Amino acid sequence: MDKRTPSGRYVTSTTAGEDVHAFVPDPLPPDLDFSAGDYHLMEKANRALGRLDGITTILPATDLFIYLYVRKEALLSSQIEGTQSSLSDLLLFERDEAPGVPLDDVREVSNYVRAMDYGLQRLRGGFPLSLRLIREIHAQLLAGGRGADKQPGQFRTSQNWIGGTRPGNAQFVPPPPDRLSGCLYELEAFLHDTTLPSLLKAALVHAQFETIHPFLDGNGRMGRLLITFLLCAEGVLTNPILYLSLYFKTHREEYYGLLQRIRTDGAWMAWLRFFLEGVQATSKQAVDTARDILALFDRDRRLIEARTGRAAGSVLRVHEVLQRYPLLSIRDAANQVDLTWPTIASALERMEELGIVREVTGQERGRIYLYAAYMDILSRGTEPLPR
Repeated sequence: MDKRTPSGRYVTSTTAGEDVHAFVPDPLPPDLDFSAGDYHLMEKANRALGRLDGITTILPATDLFIYLYVRKEALLSSQIEGTQSSLSDLLLFERDEAPGVPLDDVREVSNYVRAMDYGLQRLRGGFPLSLRLIREIHAQLLAGGRGADKQPGQFRTSQNWIGGTRPGNAQFVPPPPDRLSGCLYELEAFLHDTTLPSLLKAALVHAQFETIHPFLDGNGRMGRLLITFLLCAEGVLTNPILYLSLYFKTHREEYYGLLQRIRTDGAWMAWLRFFLEGVQATSKQAVDTARDILALFDRDRRLIEARTGRAAGSVLRVHEVLQRYPLLSIRDAANQVDLTWPTIASALERMEELGIVREVTGQERGRIYLYAAYMDILSRGTEPLPR
């Protein structure tokens, strides 16, 4: 049971001409009081995570699933920060087509994808999860668009705050700049600690990072990225397919409330239970999504074979391209499959007649076809939050 004592101390800091009480967290790890139920919850979360990691063995194209799932996570994590993009907007943006939302919104999501890819490449190349890598990833996260003027890749040298219009009326004030380096070095030391199970370590690191709030912008997104990076770096996940942003988005008020309770009451166990329940729920959702996608592909493949006669071979080849690019033009398809433009156009029209795709531009030239049922599965839970 949590002891209701703060997980750090307050220090007086002067900023913007007023004295404020800034919070300096204690080093990790905290004292944790596990019950039998907590150990059972951790075991269930680990089993769910193992099933998720094993999903790659049943997927015919693991890289395809990861490609699109990373984009879904980017979208959800950015939505928590207020963007209004959809998955279709992001895919259109990546094709150099005009999205249906402000460019800054979709560019922010695209930057998240770039930051994820960059960090994973560095980790796979043998670079350790460290303060230096965190700065490098942050530079990718804030490159261009909103946040480009908020010192990308640099730890802050001024006071920031959460909630309120100024530090004096803020909901929470993170460590002042002169205490920041000490907090970060303690966090980095804990990143290399090998005594705790990786899931617990990821939960503690995420919460501590959000409390330290080391950047002027992008702390929430960076903190959520750290969860996946840590689990991949420690070999718990073979591929980056655990993303908790949908769970955090769905339970947004509880998520922020529990982070604050850690600071005020030392409520680490409440946070860890929430986190482990999120791992369990999110892992199951991802496995269900993969299975639903496989079932959809099989159903549509059977429909094409039964209804398109001698053209089935070419239609199936274009269908395979749609599995990788659910927003597809004839030009894009021609770059992926050795078929003529008329054959591709005919295949897409056949699939439109079968209800597998629909044309979304309404134009005679430059048509784009949407694999609607596939996009519906991927887009579950990605409705923008109300402003």
